Amino acid sequence: MASFKPTKVHAYPKLGEKVTEDTLYWKSYKAPVQIKEFGAVTRIEFSPVAPHNYVVTASTRIQVYRPQSQEPLQSFTRFRDTAYGGSFRGDGKLLVAGSEEGLIRLFDVSGRVALRQFRGHSKAVHVTSFLSDGYRVMSGSDDLSCRMWDVANGTQLSSYTEHTDYIRAGAASRLNPDLYITGSYDHTVKLFDMRVGGSVMTMQHGHPVESVLLYPSEALLVSAGGRYVKVWDLLKGGQQLVSLKNHHKTVTCACLSTTDNKLLTGSLDRHVKVYNSSYKVVHNFDYATSILSLAVAPDDEVIAVGMTNGVLSVRHRKHTEDKQEALSKRRRTPAYRVFKGKNYIAKQDDFLVSKTVRQHLQKHDRQLKSFQVSKALDTALETWKRFSKPEVTVAVMMELNRRGTLKNALAGRDEQNLTTLLNFIIKNITDTRFSRLLLKVADMVIDLYHDVAPQSSIVERLLQRLLELLGREAELQQELLQVLGILDTLFASLTPRKEVSGPAAPPGMQGSQLQAA
Repeated sequence: MASFKPTKVHAYPKLGEKVTEDTLYWKSYKAPVQIKEFGAVTRIEFSPVAPHNYVVTASTRIQVYRPQSQEPLQSFTRFRDTAYGGSFRGDGKLLVAGSEEGLIRLFDVSGRVALRQFRGHSKAVHVTSFLSDGYRVMSGSDDLSCRMWDVANGTQLSSYTEHTDYIRAGAASRLNPDLYITGSYDHTVKLFDMRVGGSVMTMQHGHPVESVLLYPSEALLVSAGGRYVKVWDLLKGGQQLVSLKNHHKTVTCACLSTTDNKLLTGSLDRHVKVYNSSYKVVHNFDYATSILSLAVAPDDEVIAVGMTNGVLSVRHRKHTEDKQEALSKRRRTPAYRVFKGKNYIAKQDDFLVSKTVRQHLQKHDRQLKSFQVSKALDTALETWKRFSKPEVTVAVMMELNRRGTLKNALAGRDEQNLTTLLNFIIKNITDTRFSRLLLKVADMVIDLYHDVAPQSSIVERLLQRLLELLGREAELQQELLQVLGILDTLFASLTPRKEVSGPAAPPGMQGSQLQAA
């Protein structure tokens, strides 16, 4: 299942919009690169150490990606059921994750097999995190308990059952290895201290808590749940400082940027909002479907967002200074290559050296060369190209199919792009030159979008037309086969048969026969 592609963020301010440094900072990201995962992306986390790889938890898989190339570096598939809460250790070498089975698994990032399995929870474990010492793991489960585990020997150190509903959020202190935070569907956020043996502070959020995080100074705590994002002052006994209500649906995730610790929140209303130090919204990212997870790289170079339709959207920061510097260093070459000047008239004995003509790649070829598969397909579907040169569009689809990335290029399209694609398929699928590939493309499109087609009447109508066209084409092919069979029978009956004649009689015998007659 896939959904529509998010719209691009405009680089220019809207009429009447106040432009600040924060606004310009968060607008300096490129259009998103989309990766289709195997299910809803429930958690994303960047490694705290360079090169800041990030781990993505989706369905029964946990995958580690490179931040720049989006290539999967490692994949962990040892889960019988849905995996949750993939989280790095402080050195980026170990990874811990919970699961629907109630098991907690510990992985080496460079390996595949689980190093440890922590057993003890009776229900799904949605929250896992390393403590700051790196030798202990905390977990929160739907069995209402939060537990502490020893990494070295795999034993349980402690267990607390102070929540009265599912525990779906957690964060460990980076300054004190004995402190950690949990958030629950019982509308509370609790601060636990292992030295005391239980919770030392409780905050009433007022809604089921989906996400919690600590500021780097750990004086402030953020909780998200319902339509509200609340900030608490831990130094004043958990006093509420701010209550934000900028989303229209449930807030599912929150994170902090490295630059000035700006707060970012994601919601089921398909928006990621960026707040300044006064907790005013300074920028807004729009996405196609509901957002479940959000993370910002430690250097603010990458923003990764996971959605309910299984699409992972990754944005990279633009570097205008580097581009301008490269352009300034580029040496301007002369427009002519004649030895004695451009006005020199060559003589008969002069040897002329012709300039090598550089072959320029088409735009879609350049995008294919840089592995921008979705953009390459968009370029191939431009108006003049799909009408005047449909063979170019089909050739790009064929190349994507050869690479095995055709389904990724087709996924995550918005209503306009999907309408263009469906119109192209409907127009050219009966062309014998393109029918074999376009039938495969049509099958992929129907498989990807049949669940979300009712969201758009235009897309639903086009898919219905495509199905009717395929049905008529199948009936026509059947009738042609019947006609071919009739013609084969008719041609076989019209073929003249050769008569077999006996040996000729001798001339003398022929004369006697004539006389007797």
